[in-house]
Amino acid sequence: MQPGYLPRTLAERFGDAPSIRDDATRMSFRELDRAVTSVAAQFSEHGVTSGDVIAVMLPNRSELVISIFAAWYLGAAATPINPNFTHDEADHQINDADAVLVVNSTADSPSGGRPAISVDDLRTSGNGAQLDPVDLADDDLALVIYTSGSTGRPKGVMLTHANATAMSRTMADTMRMTAEDHCLLVLPLFHVNALMVSLLAPLQVGAQLTIMGGFDAQKFYDTVENLRPTYFSAVPTIYALLLTRAEGRQPDMSSLRFAVCGAAPATRELLAAAEEFFDVPILEGYGLTEATCASAVNPIDGPRKPGTVGPALPGQRIRIVDDLLRDVPTGQTGEVLITGAVVMAGYLNMPEATAQTIVDGWVRTGDVGRLDEDGYLSIVDRLKDMIIRGGENLYPKEIENAIGSLPGALEVAVVGRRDDVLGEVPVAFVVPYPDVELTPDAVIAHCRDRLTRVKVPVEVTITAALPKNPVGKIDKPRLRTSLVA
Repeated sequence: MQPGYLPRTLAERFGDAPSIRDDATRMSFRELDRAVTSVAAQFSEHGVTSGDVIAVMLPNRSELVISIFAAWYLGAAATPINPNFTHDEADHQINDADAVLVVNSTADSPSGGRPAISVDDLRTSGNGAQLDPVDLADDDLALVIYTSGSTGRPKGVMLTHANATAMSRTMADTMRMTAEDHCLLVLPLFHVNALMVSLLAPLQVGAQLTIMGGFDAQKFYDTVENLRPTYFSAVPTIYALLLTRAEGRQPDMSSLRFAVCGAAPATRELLAAAEEFFDVPILEGYGLTEATCASAVNPIDGPRKPGTVGPALPGQRIRIVDDLLRDVPTGQTGEVLITGAVVMAGYLNMPEATAQTIVDGWVRTGDVGRLDEDGYLSIVDRLKDMIIRGGENLYPKEIENAIGSLPGALEVAVVGRRDDVLGEVPVAFVVPYPDVELTPDAVIAHCRDRLTRVKVPVEVTITAALPKNPVGKIDKPRLRTSLVA
């Protein structure tokens, strides 16, 4: 088996058509294949072989993509690392994955004590030696993606080439991608969303990819106007930044065909404002790394239901179950379970955690949701984020949605604070739009009009920004910690 996203296959199909570009480089599919072959030969000289793992710690740039493809060329797997990690964080991932080689930015970059190649030392041309790509099996390991670590040390999620093939093909089909498409990649490539939705899905249909080296709203608008991409995928925080930092500019977004929003919940108000600004469908989806990215998405050319994340993607099934893993009736809430060809191979070196998460082929997501009569999924909240106030279960997302409907509220986070009498009470952190005056009293009054008394936050903090984890999600563990500091 050779997955349809491998550069040799792409070069044979699409030849001199444009493939990827970044701030410094542009390549055709044929040139991409040559670059990958050269770097694969260099890796091979360092002893990399089938079954090994290569760590890649680079910011978004073409060499990151080339290094991942070069690992696959040899039958090895890749583990991409957040380039902003400290030495301790990076060394943990490198050593936990048992990487035999590290590709990083400089000689001073983290390497975990393993052999390393600086990005400037990657080979740019072949040395004349013939090196053919390894034949890959469905269950060969492709990626080890580390979770954000919100509940402890990050865990390595093992994704096979069968997982990557199923996910990237599904996204390409669902989004009706063709060789005429052009993806603008803005999310970090150490995240599975960027790898599947923005890299592998478009390339395997002959579409091109433009890699933004770092996100900046004005640079984003300039790039769209100059290069005319047809779609991008982003998290709610990026949409909020794009809306608030337009600075009166009315950029020409007419090349866009659609955009994707995922990785964290978005309010209806934010999605509506984004759709109005970009004048394209914003497709909100839902998924997790353990299921190779996406499991539900509002369809591009079917009914889109605000407040839901759409129906299950083709090839996947979604169930809602109670505490005993029994299916609940339509419309009732319970834990979201997912199955299909996208289910991970497991957590690296963590069989007990794997057994707790994958039960009879179903991924236990830890999310609370409900399915409507049309099979559209609504995410109520994370089980671990639930607040228990005086014995009553409160879902922060419901409170966040209520606050998000207040004009002027840009971002909202609600977490539980310990209380000696009630156990926990909800507190809210609210980021207003620029030049909007919001007060805690106004937020609380708005909540009292929309929520029962037990759900109204006992305290509201108006803040200029919320802490984010490396993939752009609001860092609720840090907010909880701040309440007891």
